[in-house]
Amino acid sequence: MCANDMRAAAVLAVPFLIRIAADTRHPHRVDALDEVSSPARARYFGVASRDELLLHRADTQYDDLYDDYGVEVTGYPAGWSIAAARAAITADTALLQPLLDDPDPSIRIHSAYALATATDPDRIVRSAFRARLAAEQDPMVRAALVLAIAEATRSHPHPPSTAWMRERWRDRTQTPEVRLAAAIGWLCLTDEPAPDELRAAVDGLATDECAHAMDVLPWMAAAGGSGETGLRHCVRKMLHPERPDPVGCDDPWAPRH
Repeated sequence: MCANDMRAAAVLAVPFLIRIAADTRHPHRVDALDEVSSPARARYFGVASRDELLLHRADTQYDDLYDDYGVEVTGYPAGWSIAAARAAITADTALLQPLLDDPDPSIRIHSAYALATATDPDRIVRSAFRARLAAEQDPMVRAALVLAIAEATRSHPHPPSTAWMRERWRDRTQTPEVRLAAAIGWLCLTDEPAPDELRAAVDGLATDECAHAMDVLPWMAAAGGSGETGLRHCVRKMLHPERPDPVGCDDPWAPRH
């Protein structure tokens, strides 16, 4: 089965995967939830720049069908299947939102990752992220919720949320994971030059240990490259774009000969 066939099959499976994830008795609910949002994102592996990370291109227009998503094996634009997957996730937000309170941290992380792709013009999903964040104690889940808020805000701009993101990376009472997630989120939400304060905070917090630990977050896992963690890749692309890729960090979307 080719990649486009698998994407089409995955889109059809999204509602079923969500129901598996919502079934607290199902033994594979984490795996199911892990797959829910894959077809709702495209060209995101290895993407770590301010311009591309957390970016949605869901609003495929009929006058621009053949965008950089390419074409499915059926001949239809791949953007259609991505929009369909996001529509399916949006339709099932009522099933996904309770998973933000699940006892399993992995479920909470991946439900935030899935819900971040939902269409949310009324900021209902984003409000659910904020509500969960107020109660969440796990540092990595808190970081996931911050990235989910940033992704939702990038799809549906909301200046107060951008300002809130800035306050999170400046807040020294927050854990390193949360401050780093907020710094990355803020950089993706604004065109402002990175202030010296942010650069100093990131340089001090982005240790090797933290970088490897944050690869549990699906955003960071997807942003990584060969020999480079997702956090390191984001820091290099966003704050030091002049630095070349480390040896062995190939573009995963480059054609193979």
